[in-house]
Amino acid sequence: MLSVNFSLIVILFLLTIRECKGEDKVMQTSGDVIAAEGDTVTLDCTFETSDPNPNLFWYKQEVNGFPKYMLRRGAYGSDNVPEFQKDKFDAELNKTSVPLKIQKLQLSDSAVYYCVLRPTVTGNSKTLYKNLWSKDNRKLHNIH
Repeated sequence: MLSVNFSLIVILFLLTIRECKGEDKVMQTSGDVIAAEGDTVTLDCTFETSDPNPNLFWYKQEVNGFPKYMLRRGAYGSDNVPEFQKDKFDAELNKTSVPLKIQKLQLSDSAVYYCVLRPTVTGNSKTLYKNLWSKDNRKLHNIH
């Protein structure tokens, strides 16, 4: 049985998606977050867009796994995937931010969390993973 005295590390990377319409941006600046089991953390995500009704998406990527779609927040509604229940994973869309709140942290919550401004694939994880790669240099856009 694991000891309760361990720390969780939630790793955040910047993922920026640029559209032809302009310089839409998503910024995650908090870097690594370290918290204890049972804690609540809020992961920051700010964005810039010319879209008057943006949809923001959160994804979770575990070590050696594909990003998993978690939730969407938009001007005309929101949803959570059943695996990511709102009582544990929640986000509130504000004018220029959509912070993700994770409650009752567990070791299994350690992952990379992505905030995304445009719709991506929510079904086929192999296609989703491909869509996260840059069309120009085939590398993930990330900054520690």
